[in-house]
Amino acid sequence: MALTGPDLPKIPSPLKSIQQYLTIAAKHDQRDSVVSYWCRLYALQTGLKLSTKTSEETNFLLKLMDWLEKTKKELHDNEAITNDVAAQAHLENWALKLFLYADKNDRAANFSNNVVQSFYTAQALYNVLTLFGELSVEAAQNRKYAQWKASYIHNCLMNGETPVPGPMKEQDEENDFVEALNEDDNTDLNVNPATESPKDNAPQSIPSIPVNPPTTRSQSFDAEDSTAYKTENGANLSIEQINKAQKFLKWASSALDYDDVSTSVMNLRKALHLLTTGQEPA
Repeated sequence: MALTGPDLPKIPSPLKSIQQYLTIAAKHDQRDSVVSYWCRLYALQTGLKLSTKTSEETNFLLKLMDWLEKTKKELHDNEAITNDVAAQAHLENWALKLFLYADKNDRAANFSNNVVQSFYTAQALYNVLTLFGELSVEAAQNRKYAQWKASYIHNCLMNGETPVPGPMKEQDEENDFVEALNEDDNTDLNVNPATESPKDNAPQSIPSIPVNPPTTRSQSFDAEDSTAYKTENGANLSIEQINKAQKFLKWASSALDYDDVSTSVMNLRKALHLLTTGQEPA
């Protein structure tokens, strides 16, 4: 279902940092209502913490809150809106897709604003996922790596330099980039929205580089190797299939919270079928 975003006044200065999440939400209104909803909810919760309680800020946040309440009622039949487990699975899947899209192109030296935007939006969605609790180790590593890569590639493009694909290879090189990026920590990133793909927002400020870029399975994604796991029978399982199996397991657990044993069993069977045969469940 396509959404119509809230009619918000100009964002008050103390709340400026939530603009990035409102922009990402707006860019997903026509394609993914789940992403739009949770990005705005994260913006609201962050805004409430930042607010200095002026009438301008209160008015802005109340309008955002009204939109969220109205939208949740309209999308009451969407499990990824009403159920935290389903919502978390949906957002994790989209954040990982964005991350892998950017990582694949970065490693292939296909540097562009699209890659910057995808890294940046993945990082922002990992922030949104903290609504559901602490991030997994892999998600936290992905967030830090995406944040660094977005700023690093952007800086290189702005300065007419060619970025180094993938993670840093040598510690000395990493230290050089730490120093260089930290010097530019307050630089704004101005990316042309006309070139965005897949319709993601550009970074607002330069974050610090992690000293040790992560080396998880998802970050070693390669164009020639889209399968990372095998079943006991030797069938290949793609990363997307692993993610789908995880979603089935989460839905099974969620169903038990509502004493819905049959739905739980159905999702467990789907996960088992996928993981043992490598074939999509019927």
